[in-house]
Amino acid sequence: MDYFVYLLASKKNGTLYVGVTNNLVRRVYEHKHGLVEGFTSRYAVHQLVWFESTPSVEAAIHKEKQFKNWTRAWKVALIEKSNAGWRDLYDTLL
Repeated sequence: MDYFVYLLASKKNGTLYVGVTNNLVRRVYEHKHGLVEGFTSRYAVHQLVWFESTPSVEAAIHKEKQFKNWTRAWKVALIEKSNAGWRDLYDTLL
């Protein structure tokens, strides 16, 4: 089973959210449709702008914790390295 670390954004250079899941399609769907109460629904953070998979849940959780300690500039650089236009990558998963 794969586990995913992902970054959501409200818009280009907008509010960012870091998460981890074992089902990226389902989890992003939940964020997009307001099924997840809290930060992402409160700040309209619904665009999947970056993700990475790993076969280890421990590695995914470790990476998520690292990202939460990263500066915003580092997260933006990571996004722009592979997704310069900040496209919503959700449709590429379907």
